[in-house]
Amino acid sequence: MKLIHQVLFGLIIVWSSSFTVNGQNFDGYALYNLQNQNTTYLIDKDGNIAHSWSCAIACSYTVLLKENGNIVRTGKYGSNILNGAAISGIVQEIDPNGSIVWEYVYSDADHCSHHDITLMPNGNVLLIAWEVKSIADLDQAGYDNPTSEKWPTHFIELEQDGSSAQIIWEWHIWDHLIQDIDPAKDNFGVIADHPELVDINQITAGGGGGPGGNSGDWFHVNGIDYNETLDQIAFSSRHSSEIFIIDHSTTTAEAATHSGGNAGMGGDILFRWGNPSNYGAAGNQTIPAAVHDVRWIEDDGRPNGGYIQFFNNEGNNGGSAVDAINPAMTGYNYDLTLGNAYLPSSYEWRHDCITSATGQSASDRLSNGNTFVNVSNQYMYEVDSNDNVVWQYNAGPTKAFRYECDHPGINILMGVNSCSTVGLNEESFSVSLAPNPSTGLFTLEGMLESNFRVSVFDMQGRLVLQQSNLAKIDLNEQLDGLYIVSIEIDEHATMTKKVSLLH
Repeated sequence: MKLIHQVLFGLIIVWSSSFTVNGQNFDGYALYNLQNQNTTYLIDKDGNIAHSWSCAIACSYTVLLKENGNIVRTGKYGSNILNGAAISGIVQEIDPNGSIVWEYVYSDADHCSHHDITLMPNGNVLLIAWEVKSIADLDQAGYDNPTSEKWPTHFIELEQDGSSAQIIWEWHIWDHLIQDIDPAKDNFGVIADHPELVDINQITAGGGGGPGGNSGDWFHVNGIDYNETLDQIAFSSRHSSEIFIIDHSTTTAEAATHSGGNAGMGGDILFRWGNPSNYGAAGNQTIPAAVHDVRWIEDDGRPNGGYIQFFNNEGNNGGSAVDAINPAMTGYNYDLTLGNAYLPSSYEWRHDCITSATGQSASDRLSNGNTFVNVSNQYMYEVDSNDNVVWQYNAGPTKAFRYECDHPGINILMGVNSCSTVGLNEESFSVSLAPNPSTGLFTLEGMLESNFRVSVFDMQGRLVLQQSNLAKIDLNEQLDGLYIVSIEIDEHATMTKKVSLLH
């Protein structure tokens, strides 16, 4: 079943179905936007629409919630020149009232964003994009007998700049290719000796077939995530049947080379898993077909914290599974014996999905140990640690996620007591900011014996101040107006407050 939208007397009536099997489901909210539809929904655990955003542009793939209560959303830009699966071309931040805070168009004859985005702790946005390479480019790079242009993957990091944004970092797969076809062409080498590089000829069948039809969507990268502790990026490639990790600590210049950054490897591949034949290694293919939504499980006490989790579309004998692995590391590098596949040799945790999808989809591990699964074109559901279904909602967007009751964005949208189980609220912790309004200096009182972090956002969602274990909050250099103060205590509970600055 799916959401049914019925127009009645000029009103849009949304019929939905949600059920809870027992009382052990996660008491939070789910955020989603059906692909190519204009409305974003935030639903509570009972399936009620708690908040919605009516947007001028249809969502292409992903919508995410920021700590300031705004959403960041990929949109289907109306003037795209390139075309393919989950085409986007624009990303927008939208406030709770539906107003655009900032937007950035990344779409022209040679580039276009598509599929997924991820939010970074500093407020920046990482997005996936194509760049066009001609037949001549491909031939010189060692592609075997190219007959059409291809669109290899690259990533850009966007930083808000007023009502728009600017690119402050980028990485291109084109800079990290290898081929063993022609020694007279670029990138020639022995693939088995260089698992840190991508064989330009590893994907030959289709190379734009499958999702996207005859487009040049060559690698079909569809998921991206960021790990702040490691300063690394994970991404998933449908056509490669692999997940990858690269370094983000590099400069853009270093990201185009093979040295630099925390791992000392520049923009080369630090880790890859799922299809060892792609880099000439022995080992079983553990991702047999499509893969989506690679992500790190939050390492805050929940089961398998720090593991890498992904949606393995046909991993369970043709059926879908959510798999997790925990690769061995030395420093910022992943352990490897040259000639062999990256370990582990198989998944280390698995949930066999109760229904399957050949594309898209997402999953997440919740703080109570449950697993949330969004199966595209099917439904969302949640299982406990024994794989008992404890919650289901009959809408299957391309991507959806559940948010904790104490998430700062939920607190702003719904209030701190919006759930029956709130990680932190003002009834159990007496916290105040005074004076409020202030001419510039606020004092935090009531929690000085705890470890805490304070983040201050302006009403456009920009992070203007972040500090730890300091009771004085100095906003003297900021402009007059309202600000959102997010207080995170012991990394497990968060509350938010609004303050007014009047110099």
